[in-house]
Amino acid sequence: MTELRKITEDNFLDAFRLRLSPEQEKFVSHPIRSLAQAYVYRDQCQPFGIYADGVMVGYVMVIYDYDVPEYDIWQMMIDASQQGRGCGGDALDRVLDYVRTKPFGPSDRVALTCSRENDRALRLYKSRGFTETGAGDEDEIELSLTLGI
Repeated sequence: MTELRKITEDNFLDAFRLRLSPEQEKFVSHPIRSLAQAYVYRDQCQPFGIYADGVMVGYVMVIYDYDVPEYDIWQMMIDASQQGRGCGGDALDRVLDYVRTKPFGPSDRVALTCSRENDRALRLYKSRGFTETGAGDEDEIELSLTLGI
C-alpha cells in the first residue's frame, strides 16, 4: 500500500537519501532543493514523502497557485531502487485525492510540467487523464487535469 506522509522534522532526512538513476537526474530536482522551495512557499504548499510498506520510497510536493488558481504537482520522484513497483501511479492517485480536499483553495485544475524526454513519466500522467496544454518550452511541456467529483 502506498501512502503520502507530510514531510516533518521526523522524516526529512529520509527524503534527502532518495536517489534517482543518473539518467533521470536531469528530470527532477533533488528533495533538498524542493524542501527549500517548500519553506519559501510554506503558506501554499505541502511536501510529502511517498511511502510503501512503511518505508519512504519517493517524494512529491503539491503547491497552490493563487494567481490562476490551480494546484501544481512539483518534483515527483520515486527512488531508483523502488521503481517499477507501481508506487508512482499509486502516489499520483493519492496526490489527486489530496487535491480533491482543496486544502489551500478552490480549484479542480491540477497542472504539472514534465521533460519532453521523460517518456515514463509522461505515460504515467497521461494514464491518469492529464493532457498536454500546449504550453511549455524547449525542454518541458505542461500537462493538466480537471478533477471530477
